[in-house]
Amino acid sequence: MGLFKKNPFGHILFVKKWLIRILGAITHRRFRGFNELQIDGSEILKGLPETNVLFISNHQTYFADVVAMFHVFNASLSGRDDSIKNVGYLWNPKLNIYYVAAKETMKAGLLPKILAYVGSVSIERTWRAEGQDVNRQVKMSDISNIAKALDDGWVITFPQGTTTPFKPIRKGTAHIIKRYKPTVVPIVIDGFRRSFDKKGLRIKKKNILQSMEIKEPLDIDYENETIPEIVEKIEYAIEQHPSFLKVIPKEELLAKEELNKKREW
Repeated sequence: MGLFKKNPFGHILFVKKWLIRILGAITHRRFRGFNELQIDGSEILKGLPETNVLFISNHQTYFADVVAMFHVFNASLSGRDDSIKNVGYLWNPKLNIYYVAAKETMKAGLLPKILAYVGSVSIERTWRAEGQDVNRQVKMSDISNIAKALDDGWVITFPQGTTTPFKPIRKGTAHIIKRYKPTVVPIVIDGFRRSFDKKGLRIKKKNILQSMEIKEPLDIDYENETIPEIVEKIEYAIEQHPSFLKVIPKEELLAKEELNKKREW
């Protein structure tokens, strides 16, 4: 790899590699130390194409969810099954992993800007800005940037666009799936909301069992399935369909209701 070789977004890969190594070493104990991350299905990652893979997941914190996925993805590709033991897997990380994030979030301070360099595809949310509800048109440049990331590698997205559970799936994700026909891999996470603060930067509680389940790619008929059908398929895949509310323990449901009272900033 040339010293100044860049990815399609103009980020120098040598710099990105070292940022992943450093941030990975700093954050490793958050998922294997202070808390324990239970992983299931990481062997699926090894059989995925090198590009045009879209990971869809429920969302619990701004940054910890993505950081954990970077750990799990790189550990699996380095030969570890359902484990992030020994952080040495980050010495030669996969550099074409991206994640979709709100532009205003990634500009809010030095650390988010560093995390953005690691792999953010920053977009302007069409439904919320600066803590207020808005209604604005999707920017075509945002869509083209997601397409550019898919063309280069793997992209992580949180189709609800919020850390509040059981919120509706944004149709934009379904449109991207139908248009660009990526391999769609669902991920279901839990425990991150109890472990970290909302941003996912501060450890809120230790000795929490976190979990990450990586599921088989979705079977999607890109030509014939409608947007509502794909949206419903996403809801079930990441376990955010309203029917899942019926099987949530009472104490967990009360915690979710309390969270719903807090508005996104």
